[in-house]
Amino acid sequence: MPLKSEPSSMHEHRKLREASNSTIKDWHEREKLALKLIKLVGDLRFDRGIEIIMFRRSIYDARPSQVIQHHKVSVNYVGTSLNIHTTHAVVQEIAAIETLGPSKIDVGTLSLEWEKEHDQFADLKEFIHNKLAENIGADKSINASRDVVLYGFGRIGRLLARRIIEFTGSGDQLRLKAIVLRSKMPDLREEVIKRMALLSEDSVHGTFHGTVDVREDGREVVINGNRVAIIFARNPTDIDYTKYGIMDALLIDNTGVWRDSEALGQHLQPGISHVLLTAPGKDIPNIVHGVNQDSVDFSDQRILSAASCTTNAIVPIIQIINSHLKIEKGHIETIHAYTSDQHLLDNFHKKPRRGRAAAVNMVLTTTGAAKAVSKVIPELEGKLTGNAVRVPTPNVSLAIISVGVEKATTVDEVNDLLREASLHGDLVEQIHYSSSTEYVSSHAVGMTTTSVLDAPSTIVSPDGKQVIIYAWYDNEYGYACQVVRLAKHVTGVRRYTYY
Repeated sequence: MPLKSEPSSMHEHRKLREASNSTIKDWHEREKLALKLIKLVGDLRFDRGIEIIMFRRSIYDARPSQVIQHHKVSVNYVGTSLNIHTTHAVVQEIAAIETLGPSKIDVGTLSLEWEKEHDQFADLKEFIHNKLAENIGADKSINASRDVVLYGFGRIGRLLARRIIEFTGSGDQLRLKAIVLRSKMPDLREEVIKRMALLSEDSVHGTFHGTVDVREDGREVVINGNRVAIIFARNPTDIDYTKYGIMDALLIDNTGVWRDSEALGQHLQPGISHVLLTAPGKDIPNIVHGVNQDSVDFSDQRILSAASCTTNAIVPIIQIINSHLKIEKGHIETIHAYTSDQHLLDNFHKKPRRGRAAAVNMVLTTTGAAKAVSKVIPELEGKLTGNAVRVPTPNVSLAIISVGVEKATTVDEVNDLLREASLHGDLVEQIHYSSSTEYVSSHAVGMTTTSVLDAPSTIVSPDGKQVIIYAWYDNEYGYACQVVRLAKHVTGVRRYTYY
């Protein structure tokens, strides 16, 4: 008798199961490849001082699923996701170059270039050697490590500690050597334990990836193997840092108490060579890294400011627009997360409106960010105004940049300018590009760039002369990353980079 054919319903069911199994198998294969990639990246980082990132995102301590997700960021630039097989092959070739010096390489950018230019080279090896030729050679190395002191340990101070420790790597970059505190408890060790608990667990930024051990006397902590002195002092002039083995250090003042050169000059005690303020400075250079860091001679200028989080978020974008379209005038409105300067409940505040409860009010207030732009880009003096609205979110803000331009433009041209800047040039660490129509503030938590362009929201007037840009920014971590970049530049701890 002839065999009966399989019922249609059973046939379809089997096909669905096979398709489902195939998808799971493909995912597991990609996860295994991601694990191999993470292993390669870790070895390069710790053994050779070569840091591999993907579209400005860290890879070495990511989960396999996160690494796979990172590959999808390429959709913002080329419309398709990167293949993990490509990036793994690229990193393998990088690892094979024994004479490649310490460096920071964006494998996302490199892989996109390979997919675009592969027919111009004999193979991947030739392509990688061509692209990284500038840093191939036994004499390539970075400057010796430099000591860092954190004066204050609030929101920004703790995030600076996380960032510096995270990128200590093989010990050849910034080295956190001390944290200066003003004591608030009679039991100093108990106070240090409580402060380190805030470092270890953060309500916004999550768990610190590492270990924090407080020594018995509370005068030292060990963070991921880094021995950090805890110095209790009421005044900057009370400290001789050389007694703690600290020499030629950069001190980062994140208290915001002192803002001018005379007051900040108190920090220039034995062991300290430079002072960096994490707030706008009054009579000192205000630096936005990526834009005007080369305008200052740091061998002569020992006190400087990293400007504000908002200034760092808007200046790179304004720089691009002004360079290509010439800004005639404009207004900056920031929708800003509330800060510790405000109150949980209504209470006295010397500034208007800020005394009202931060978590239940939108608070209209002032910002100096628009005026601060001219300190970084002098030709925009008097051309910009600004204001701010503090809103009930703990982190991530939104800058609305509305400018009149001399040269008529289009939405596509504006977005293309900023997309290119996010991939190539001097501002790749500052500008991230998002083409998502679902992007909201929480997506920007933990972004290392100073701003994220919300490309679908860009508006250009019918005559092409009015441009409105929306840019998200992590006003805590993104700013901390920018401060660390400037710290490396000031101290000369610089590496070859490929973005």
